Amino acid sequence: MLDVVALLADALAPGGDVRASTRAGAGGQAANVAAWAAELGAEARCIAKRGDDQAGELVARELAARGVELAGPVAAGSTGVVVSIVHEGDRSLASDPGVAPSLAPEELDAAWVACDVLHLSGYALLRAPIAAAALLAARLAREQGARVSVDIAAWTEIREYGPVRFRELLDELAPDVLFATEAEWELLGGAYLTAPVGVLKRGARGCTVFTDEAKLDFAAVDAEVVDPTGAGDALAAGFLIGGSLEEAARRGLDAAARCVATVGSMP
Repeated sequence: MLDVVALLADALAPGGDVRASTRAGAGGQAANVAAWAAELGAEARCIAKRGDDQAGELVARELAARGVELAGPVAAGSTGVVVSIVHEGDRSLASDPGVAPSLAPEELDAAWVACDVLHLSGYALLRAPIAAAALLAARLAREQGARVSVDIAAWTEIREYGPVRFRELLDELAPDVLFATEAEWELLGGAYLTAPVGVLKRGARGCTVFTDEAKLDFAAVDAEVVDPTGAGDALAAGFLIGGSLEEAARRGLDAAARCVATVGSMP
């Protein structure tokens, strides 16, 4: 996706104009996680369908420069765009997925999911045919020994899709690790029950990690919040690289603190 972030100096005024600091570049949940994983020392690949337009060329170049391999078809049409409006530490998103949801199962290559961890964006589970592609990718990855993680996104989309229906989809996927915000967690009624490890993202209050044996609370790392866009993706990348739950959580929270201190979702 092309990520466009506008950091407003003042609240939007209907019919008026406000000053803003802006950034445009590669983004979207999958690309963000891959970029942060590469920044933190892992090898990373982003699987996505993009359009044959200038936005697609821009995001492909940026991901390559960040050490992320980009896999997936290029189709006639537009690359997805996410606009993030940020004011006083809060952000709202407006998303145009472009051709991304048209990624079909038959377009997948099993070699793309030969990995240690396959991380699925929750957005990819909410539309067809990409949802079927995500389910196939999870099966192919597991057959090659990978763990599967899912980041639930977003509560507004899940509400429209249907919380019960979405939870049934998570049960079918059976992720090893599940990430959710507090709003998503509440909407699904305790989403950690569907995975051996659940990570509740609590913003400025850090995160809570759930397992069958324990509930572990971790405080956020102090940071001046400039733009929260992508902080959850940075946390997920740090957490998934490995180590004990404590090491993973601390690494993820460190990355999130770095993310919120700058404009944009990338390292």
